[in-house]
Amino acid sequence: MFELTDRTALITGAGAGLGRSFARALAGQGATVICADIDGPAAQQIAAEIQRNGGKASAIEVDIADEQSVAVMARSTGERTGRLDILINNAGVASIPHRVLDVPVAEWDRVNAINLRGLFLCTKALLPLLLASKAASVINLSSYLGMVGAYPGFPVTAIQYGTTKAGVIGFTRQLALEYAADGIRANAIAPGWHFGTDLGKARRAVATPEEIASFQAFAKSTIPMGHVGKPEDLSGLVIYLASDASRYVTGQVFAHDGGITAG
Repeated sequence: MFELTDRTALITGAGAGLGRSFARALAGQGATVICADIDGPAAQQIAAEIQRNGGKASAIEVDIADEQSVAVMARSTGERTGRLDILINNAGVASIPHRVLDVPVAEWDRVNAINLRGLFLCTKALLPLLLASKAASVINLSSYLGMVGAYPGFPVTAIQYGTTKAGVIGFTRQLALEYAADGIRANAIAPGWHFGTDLGKARRAVATPEEIASFQAFAKSTIPMGHVGKPEDLSGLVIYLASDASRYVTGQVFAHDGGITAG
């Protein structure tokens, strides 16, 4: 039921963090994985690792905010496979936290260009290959911050991030309805706090020890399970959504947050 042999998956943002874990997980179930990332060497690295472990993988460099770059990725994928069975729209960025009044317009535009416009460009360009599958699964990465707000007296995220991740949910539900009869399922994952990714790298680079301690205390105090997650914790859910185990599931949002959104 969870077997992915003879299926091809493309993962954006596969060079690090969650995307790297997803690539390993799907390859471990037999999928042929295309590792796409703006960091070409990082994509090559994870593809080579999968190959060394007996899996099937290749790499492609892509800037998902650039329409022509995405078109090249889609054309190359079509030439390699002729169809696409699994698309994981994982690539995304965050930014240094600010309250609304202090958010630079350029940062609003940058995050929207990658997190929402990039999601649209990749899905649109790859849809013909997904339609050729007849039983395709699209998995979009949202966030629990796309479902609820968070402000413990200091910014822990920026409004452009939460806004785009809420947009991912709307995009997923609309896509699911439009293409359900065509054999394409679309679901979203909304992770909570998962340490070990590059998403907060820019913030960590300028944070003081006091700010880091305050954030860690906030994160742990709001998680009913009492601890943050790791990228690998999402592997089972991704395999489920990519495989026939979820063949009757579409248009859904799966919070993976240690219970935060249950409160």
